[in-house]
Amino acid sequence: MNIILFTEQELGLPLNCKDARYQHIVRILHKTQGDEFEAGVINGKAGKAVITSLTKDEMFFDFVPQQEKNPLFPVILIVGFPRPIQLKRLLRDVSSLGVQQIHLTGTELGEKSYLKSTLVERGAAEQGLLDGSVQAKSTFVPELFMHEGLKSCIQSVESVFCNTEQSGVEKILLDNIKPECRLSDLAINKKFENRLVVLAVGSERGWTDKERQMFKEHGFSVCSLGERVLRTETAVVTGVSLVLAGMNKI
Repeated sequence: MNIILFTEQELGLPLNCKDARYQHIVRILHKTQGDEFEAGVINGKAGKAVITSLTKDEMFFDFVPQQEKNPLFPVILIVGFPRPIQLKRLLRDVSSLGVQQIHLTGTELGEKSYLKSTLVERGAAEQGLLDGSVQAKSTFVPELFMHEGLKSCIQSVESVFCNTEQSGVEKILLDNIKPECRLSDLAINKKFENRLVVLAVGSERGWTDKERQMFKEHGFSVCSLGERVLRTETAVVTGVSLVLAGMNKI
């Protein structure tokens, strides 16, 4: 944990010894009463926390907020629902990269049973996002949305455009079928600076022609990551990294 995050409601309450954060502070950081550690409020400010009381059962601490820490970048991700075993890793990695929103959607070729995964219900998806933010030493956690199909997903994403303060919106579909260019070429030319970028990545079996047409009707450009066929999680991390490079963020 590169920063210990709390909800606003947890401030002022004791941290139980069974909490992973307690165990990390005591066993990994070796902090004792009177010591301080880096902390932050989820989607709020980072600062310092001072341990005011520490027993084998619980910890009390005072938190002093200082500043916002590593805000998210203007990137919205559309992802065809991946295998549940991949999902938590994917969410952790894109959260650490700093995307604003992740929209998981059912696709025509995607496995329908993935949509019924208990990963989200058990809170593992939320924990994956939180783990990514902690890794990146950020207090901000991306928003996660679920959609049964692509049509409702695109409509939901487009509703965000009206609220953006960026100078424009760049919509990219990652696909190996008849791409217009390579995503790396756009990144090299800093195509995405001062823009909101929507990046769509398919599930393992890719997109259908009907879905490709839907993306085109909504103004998406088709880009590739090269000739190799990548796993969804690999394509997502690579694609987001290139977009951030095109924003001059990494």
